[in-house]
Amino acid sequence: MNRGTWSNRIRIGMAAALVVIGASGIALAQAQALRGKVAVDGSSTVYPVTEAAAAAFRKDFPNVNVTVAISGTGGGFKRFVTGETDISDASRPITPKEFSLAKENGIRFIEIPVALDGLTIVLNPQNDWVENLTVEQLYAIYAEDGKARKWSDLNPAWPNQPIKVYSPGSDSGTFDYFREVVIPKGKSFRSDMSTSEDDNVLVTGVTGDKYSIGYFGASYYFENKSKLKAAPIVNPKDGKAYLPNPEDVVNGNYAPFSRPLFIYVNLKSLQRPEVRKFVEFYSENAAQFAQQVKYDPVPASVAAIAKDFLKGRRTGSTYVTKEGEKRDGGLPAVYKAENLHDTQ
Repeated sequence: MNRGTWSNRIRIGMAAALVVIGASGIALAQAQALRGKVAVDGSSTVYPVTEAAAAAFRKDFPNVNVTVAISGTGGGFKRFVTGETDISDASRPITPKEFSLAKENGIRFIEIPVALDGLTIVLNPQNDWVENLTVEQLYAIYAEDGKARKWSDLNPAWPNQPIKVYSPGSDSGTFDYFREVVIPKGKSFRSDMSTSEDDNVLVTGVTGDKYSIGYFGASYYFENKSKLKAAPIVNPKDGKAYLPNPEDVVNGNYAPFSRPLFIYVNLKSLQRPEVRKFVEFYSENAAQFAQQVKYDPVPASVAAIAKDFLKGRRTGSTYVTKEGEKRDGGLPAVYKAENLHDTQ
């Protein structure tokens, strides 16, 4: 091969390299040029997923300030439906009342499931008497008119010691979900519970008392697995006890405590490039972030619909009818385009 041929190849190679460097340089410049703020608030259960997304996003877009606060699902929605935040983390679907308030205030939103969670009933690791718990036993422990104030009230062979009860606060979506599946309508939680919107406070409480019980999202359990013991829960349908393992959360065996986790995105906020970029980034990589913090990805079919809703700016909730009544059914069954009802 003559020198001219080699020279031509070198020049072509150098030109190609410069094109690649130039393209990456342009992308880097564009990433650094993106500026602004993204305000997120809401569920402590969804917080780990959203914070994982925010941390990854900050690496690529260092001049965008994504703040992720925790005030509970209810607290987050209070701010969101008045237009105070761009995104609301939620460990339950929006309620009819919150939906109506959003409509009154002209807030249109996109509902995006980002993960599946197994709400976990946790015990102190020194608890060596509980093999599993039923929903009825949880009612006896947590309800105001429940009959279990000592462990021996549930089983005479168990310790004759008071049960120290921990729970998320009333602004928490986890509190709402637990109430929905454990405490019947017209009944109330016991008044002497120790409550907090911060799941880390609940972890500290349960780890500090041998005779305690609490509940929160699976991520906080797995994060503190060396300090806590998860109680297997008896599925009311098949009578078998399950832990919040990924396969049993996804297939619904971990019933009734398998649930979807959401972000709600203000449509007006999406007009701002920094919010739009963050939400697209979050949605595209939600499965990765869910697994990173020990949650489970939503089914691929549901993720595809969510991306479709985002791309087409399809606003509203699949969980609330036009009359403001919540629908029945699980995430895959309910999350369909034909079930979408807007706040227009």
